[in-house]
Amino acid sequence: MQATHPHPSQVGVIVIGHDDAAHVTDAVRSALAQGPAVREVIAVDDCSADGSPDLLDQLARGEPRLKVVRRKVNSGGCGSPRNDGIDATTAPYVMFLDSDDVLPPGAVDTLLSAAVGHGTEVAAGLCIRRELPSGREVPWRPELYARPVLVPHPSLRTRLVHDTLCVNKLYRTGFLREHGIRFPEGRFPYEDFVFTARVLAAGPRLALVPDLVYVWHVRRSAGRLSISLDRAGMDNWRSRLTAHGMAYDVLLAAGEKRLARAARAAFLDHSLRMYARELGLRGAGYRREWWAITRAYLATFDAGDFASAPAPGRVVAQVVMASEEPRDLDRIRELASRPARLTPPYPRASDGTPLWSADLPQVPLEHLLFRPVRLLPVAVDAELRPRARGTRLRLRLHELYGRMTEAGPAGVDVEFVHREDGSVGLGLTAPLLPDDCEAGSGVDSGVDSGFDSSVEASVGSWWAEVPVDLSALDSGTWDLRLRLRFHDGSARDTTAHAAAGPGLLRRTVVPSGRHGVLLVQPYATHSGSLALRLAPGRRGMTAVLRRRLRRLFH
Repeated sequence: MQATHPHPSQVGVIVIGHDDAAHVTDAVRSALAQGPAVREVIAVDDCSADGSPDLLDQLARGEPRLKVVRRKVNSGGCGSPRNDGIDATTAPYVMFLDSDDVLPPGAVDTLLSAAVGHGTEVAAGLCIRRELPSGREVPWRPELYARPVLVPHPSLRTRLVHDTLCVNKLYRTGFLREHGIRFPEGRFPYEDFVFTARVLAAGPRLALVPDLVYVWHVRRSAGRLSISLDRAGMDNWRSRLTAHGMAYDVLLAAGEKRLARAARAAFLDHSLRMYARELGLRGAGYRREWWAITRAYLATFDAGDFASAPAPGRVVAQVVMASEEPRDLDRIRELASRPARLTPPYPRASDGTPLWSADLPQVPLEHLLFRPVRLLPVAVDAELRPRARGTRLRLRLHELYGRMTEAGPAGVDVEFVHREDGSVGLGLTAPLLPDDCEAGSGVDSGVDSGFDSSVEASVGSWWAEVPVDLSALDSGTWDLRLRLRFHDGSARDTTAHAAAGPGLLRRTVVPSGRHGVLLVQPYATHSGSLALRLAPGRRGMTAVLRRRLRRLFH
């Protein structure tokens, strides 16, 4: 006897693509493989010229649930083909899938069961960003999908505005049509920002589930980067501001003031921080233009918008607003990183109020006097000097307006975490000692420290030093993660700023009992954190040299 499905033939999956013959059939097959709950898969081809429509037609000949819609003119975006799919579907529920992504097994059943079981207009689940080719997976907005939740109205869970994706959700088709909810047409990057705002503004009931329902493939080495990765041009930032502004207006016009304010807080905490920490990668012209148009956009915010945002994004915004020209980009990069780091100096106003800098007194940092230690943007400098006679990692924790002295630094746990698979290659621990224990302590590390303690000694800092057995680490990239422990029982998880003294960030070949030799490269990430690249053995060194030669000749 054949088992019956509890909710057969209920969902239409809309797959959109343009010139993506390499991936589109995998996306369509992942939708068809969801089983009998899928009534139809509507593949909307946005006027491809690479043979994608023929591949889809061939697949449709053997699969009656697959419908192929061919656009005669390329739309230049994702909104128009998705709207075509909404118009074409006959299913009571609809989902969206991009041609270079996939639906994991059971995604449709999970979302449909939640929507039908709770009678909601929207069901949403967990999306993961899968880095290719490494396979490393990072969950998207996992805090929203930690457990099953029924949300009677979006305003009761304002963090929903942080999940701007449209693809990890199931929508009741009638709800979209009744409220006229559509994507912006034509070439409109970040169209899902506006679509999501329109959905939330209509006040649906939502069912949130902790299950994985969407796999977002991230191909950073692709010849044509996705919109979310192609951030180097000013047009990208302008488009993002336009989409954010429209989303805010949609929510405000619907009377959803709490959601509108939460959307602005999300902009400060996510978009602003992400682009601000990349400013050092751009040219002077880009930085000046970015600064000017960002100031103009921030001028539309009110005091409540800033007050509701997490501190790092709020402070970055205040610095941008306080100066007509780009400034303090290195400190902004560190503060915009995750977790945030506030590097010296640490000036105060005449009344003792902490300030961003002496010449920007309009950017106060009084919140640092009251925030829990576990949330403070502590700054730790790190230097790693690979040596044949032994490699040592040296750390220095800076005072932060008296909060470190108050908590009492006790020790630091050090981990080297593999960038691709998240494994911990080394776990070390060391005490944190005050600076006055360093001079004349008799400790001879064999390291000529590049730290300049002349400024910090007057306000206090703490240091630690640990031996690092590089032979215990495999090839690849390793990130340095720290847990600072304090005598008051608190702790702070953070990363370390890569100190850039003479000879610190350079390739070094060191002997290794395990590998023979190691090619070691300490370096600063885009956010300024210390990381480490390793190429063990002569074969690894040869591979690195080959890659460098290819880059040189190309």
